[in-house]
Amino acid sequence: MLSLFAHFLADLRTQKMRTALTVLGITWGTVAVVVMLAFGVGLQKQMVTNARGIGDGIVIVFPGTTAKAFQGFNRGRSIRLQESDAELLRREVPEISAISPEYGRRDIPVRVDTSSSMPFLTGVYPEYGDIRNVYAREGGRFLNEADLAQRRRVALLGDSVAVRLFGSVDVVGRQLMVGGTPFTVIGVMQNKQQNSSYGSRDQDRIFIPASTYTALFGDRFINYMVYRVTDPTASTAANQHVREVLGRRYTFDPEDTDAVGMWDTTEGMKFFHYLFLGFNAFLGVVGSFTLVVGGIGVANIMYVVVRERTREIGVRRALGAKKRQILGQILLETFLVVGFGAALGLIVSVAMVQGAAMLPIQDQIGTPRISPMVLGATMLLLAVIALLAGFFPARKAANLDPVESLRYGV
Repeated sequence: MLSLFAHFLADLRTQKMRTALTVLGITWGTVAVVVMLAFGVGLQKQMVTNARGIGDGIVIVFPGTTAKAFQGFNRGRSIRLQESDAELLRREVPEISAISPEYGRRDIPVRVDTSSSMPFLTGVYPEYGDIRNVYAREGGRFLNEADLAQRRRVALLGDSVAVRLFGSVDVVGRQLMVGGTPFTVIGVMQNKQQNSSYGSRDQDRIFIPASTYTALFGDRFINYMVYRVTDPTASTAANQHVREVLGRRYTFDPEDTDAVGMWDTTEGMKFFHYLFLGFNAFLGVVGSFTLVVGGIGVANIMYVVVRERTREIGVRRALGAKKRQILGQILLETFLVVGFGAALGLIVSVAMVQGAAMLPIQDQIGTPRISPMVLGATMLLLAVIALLAGFFPARKAANLDPVESLRYGV
């Protein structure tokens, strides 16, 4: 074994420049695969996190206009939803695990002393917080059943609204005026990433009990209904069931998708899954091509090694060295070259990923991460490249005729 390493070091000394360039090729290929996929994984996680800001596997239902004539009614009829529809769907659609009606308006001024704002005022049920991932910061809370039953004048503020009205002070227990009505602040929403919304971003909302909202403003119709299904994979069937129930109540064709609009966020998550599956595959292929080029360089230098050591190989064969020993020596040297380049590439990759993680770009592209799966796939690819790059030169060396090898260069 020591003699093999001695031969390897001797080859490095005689082929310094070529070996250095070959090692750098493997290093750069390793960096290309690992870093690009690390950024791809980070971007995917960030996009999924942003998408879940609106809620995990939820469906938003909003009123529409019929596009089909049905049972004596002409097309073009407006369908308006009511709060009682939420309870109807809760009873009739077993796939629904949580549901809340949602009232909303933006024409009510909200004041605290001399500060004022016109946030999107939202009246909802307590379960809305879990459905939409609206959670209070420590020390506060979201709406509860007692707030709803007693029509309490309490409010949870979006984090941006809280800053605009109160600044950076603790606001739980403070009073604010919604129009001319005093409300008590029971919490401030935890900051969250949200890349999609309807009506308004949650950070710019004020959430109050639906019962309090109707008592103050007398709205008969809701703006939206939001529900979550027990099994996200069954959302399509659940949505069709919802259309059937509402179609019976409001007399429209359940196949008329314009009568009641639906935004199913599970479809968006499926899109993200397949988008990033293709995106990461593309990055992996591009990086792999770079590694293949480095592998070609390794094969080239090993062919040079075999040519320069032809007479030496002939002597060894004449003295009784077996083909597998010659084959093993060349393969070992190949794996050493590739292993050194891969190790250097991993060190550079980790440094680049950690450096990128310190930059203030996480909200846009996420935090790059070297996942175990990416690392394992890269190591497997490197092993295959090393094997292929070393096998053919090694086979050529092992098959050299001892007599012809001794005559080489004479």
